[in-house]
Amino acid sequence: MGKPRQTFQTPRGTRDFFPADMAARRHIESCWRSTSTAWGFDEIEGPTFEHLDLYTVKSGPGIVNELFSFQRSGGDTNYALRPEFTPTLARMAVSQGKALPIPTKWFSIPCLFRAERPQRGRLREHVQWNVDVLGLAEAPADAELISVAIAALDRLGLDPSMVQVKFSHRDVVANLLKGLGVPDDQLPAAFDLLDRRDKMPAEVFVDKASSLGLNEEAVGRFDELAHTTTEPGSDPTAIKGLAAEDAGHLGELHRCLKDHGIADWCHVDLGIVRGLAYYTGTVFEIHETSGAERAIAGGGRYDHLVELFGGPSTPACGFGMGDVVLSLVLADRGLLDVEAMLPRPDAFVVCIDDDMSSHLVPVTSRLRHAGYHARSSYKQTRNPGKLLKEANANRARLAIMLGRELNDGVVVIKDLEAGEQHEIQLAELEQAVARLLDRS
Repeated sequence: MGKPRQTFQTPRGTRDFFPADMAARRHIESCWRSTSTAWGFDEIEGPTFEHLDLYTVKSGPGIVNELFSFQRSGGDTNYALRPEFTPTLARMAVSQGKALPIPTKWFSIPCLFRAERPQRGRLREHVQWNVDVLGLAEAPADAELISVAIAALDRLGLDPSMVQVKFSHRDVVANLLKGLGVPDDQLPAAFDLLDRRDKMPAEVFVDKASSLGLNEEAVGRFDELAHTTTEPGSDPTAIKGLAAEDAGHLGELHRCLKDHGIADWCHVDLGIVRGLAYYTGTVFEIHETSGAERAIAGGGRYDHLVELFGGPSTPACGFGMGDVVLSLVLADRGLLDVEAMLPRPDAFVVCIDDDMSSHLVPVTSRLRHAGYHARSSYKQTRNPGKLLKEANANRARLAIMLGRELNDGVVVIKDLEAGEQHEIQLAELEQAVARLLDRS
């Protein structure tokens, strides 16, 4: 006996997309793309892999362990599959020099790769919607970014009772932390602690807050800060302890969100700081209200990143929204009707007489060239009931039946939605299909 055949599975943390899965993915991508275009953003794309240095210059050498990095066989250049798109965007912006328009509004829908432990809502390969604005000052651009994100979620069927934008401002939080006694050199650690506050037990949070050099009273106030939120749509300037400038930052963004008509989707959460060090001002995350899943999206302002990659000082902000968590949220809410997303044939051509079998391909091809979505049966049976069952299984609107009538130049069309049957001249096939489809 020969050796048993080796079977293969998808690599850990990746997915196969069968037709129904692909239909759901394209539905989400279509909403992302159409919303971006309606909001005046232009689509871009970059290479799937970049020089490894593109990521280490921003995040340091420690990020290498999180990447799929490689060298070409026989080469000595280090590359990495892209884990995020923002460094590519910054590189592309720098390459344009003075030709880069101000403002620049770009979006992309790349595949991204992370060499980390897969878990619910986080895979090693995923699709992400990135939206960025370069060259505009803070609050108006930040609010426009949030509005385009909310518009896409709204088109997908979500509403403010299902998802909320939690926003904050890193300067505001930094000032509050310094007011508690956190020294400047401990601010990155304090931001990291805030960013991970919901992923640790309360006693661990208190212990780590104490290690920042805070006394017991300050630790309590730190914990209170970590859980400071406002009601959706409410004025954030009423938050206790805000300096006038800090209240101004949050208040201006709130006013801009009201101008976009989305204030009821948004509320302040001072525990949102985003862990990445390159954020400089407004930061935000979008979460489902049940709290069962990871953040659907996250982003903020990164005013020094383009400069880090060799360009001029350029105000910038952006966000990323991955398809993994979003798909889980939509499925949980019953908002992914995959059957309705799958392509539906206009016509399904069947042959119910062996003598007419030579006409099956020409008639199907004729409909396709006329612009219709036409499929045909590959079954050997000539049983009309079984063939019509196949047409219904394909969700076709019409069944084109080729039988003995074809000798007289006649075909039978069954309207599978209305249950009606029509005999028409083969020469008038396209016109008859058009009439029946228009009626349905």
